[in-house]
Order: sequence, then C-alpha cells, then structure tokens
Amino acid sequence: MKWVTRERPKVDRVACPWLIKRFVDPEAEFLYAPGDQVAAVAEREGATPYDVEGAELGHRGEECSFDAIIRKYDLVGDPALARLARIVRGADTPAHDLTPESRGLLAVAQGFSLAYDDDQVQLAAELPVYDALYAWCRQQVGAGETP
Repeated sequence: MKWVTRERPKVDRVACPWLIKRFVDPEAEFLYAPGDQVAAVAEREGATPYDVEGAELGHRGEECSFDAIIRKYDLVGDPALARLARIVRGADTPAHDLTPESRGLLAVAQGFSLAYDDDQVQLAAELPVYDALYAWCRQQVGAGETP
C-alpha cells in the first residue's frame, strides 16, 4: 500500500510511517509531495493521504495524525504505544509540555529535517529513533509507569 503526505517531514510525518510499517503494513511505501499536490499524488498513485488538512488520518482537536492511525487500525490496546502517542502528540502539536520527552523528540525531529535534504533518506535514517523510543516506552510501562 502507498501512503502520501507533505514533503520535508518533521515529527508526525516520520512517526506515522514508523507506526504504519511496524503495526499496519510492513511493506508500505511512503511518498512525499508538496502540500498543494498531496491530493493529486494520492489520486494518481492510489495512495492514502495522512497528516494533511482534510485527510481522515490527520489532526483532530488536540490529537495528531499518529493518534488517528492508532484509532483507525485499532492499536489502542498497547500501553507502550499509548505512551509513545502522548510523546508524539506533545512534539507535533502546540502542547510541547504534554510529556517530559515531547520537547526532546521535537528537537530531534527538527534536527533530522535540517541534516537531510532528501525526505526518503531522512525517513530511513530517523525510523530507528522511534524503534528506540518505543522500546523505552515498553520498559517504562513494564516498570509500572503510567502511559
């Protein structure tokens, strides 16, 4: 399955591909396009748009696209994933103090965006950050921390 979003990814536009590849579709292909061309690319490629205005898998209220994907694909039973979702939400929305980790994730995501000119290369380089953060969330939940 193909997925498409805006170019020059930051938090949600890397966190969502990680979530999709890890829990929804391991063979997923991600496309990045200029914001005003996402709908056309989605139509042409048969891709699912995410993290763009008006998309089903976009921001709603205080929640970000990562939350929308968790809901749509019924990934709500994993407390470590719930903890990670709060971190991502804090980093990707104005609620940067939602978790102590959110501002750090925001800084890391912005740093990756500055360090890479190619969105696909950036995505490949940054995905392990979410593997590590999810592992940390699993450890925290296992230690009795609340999501």
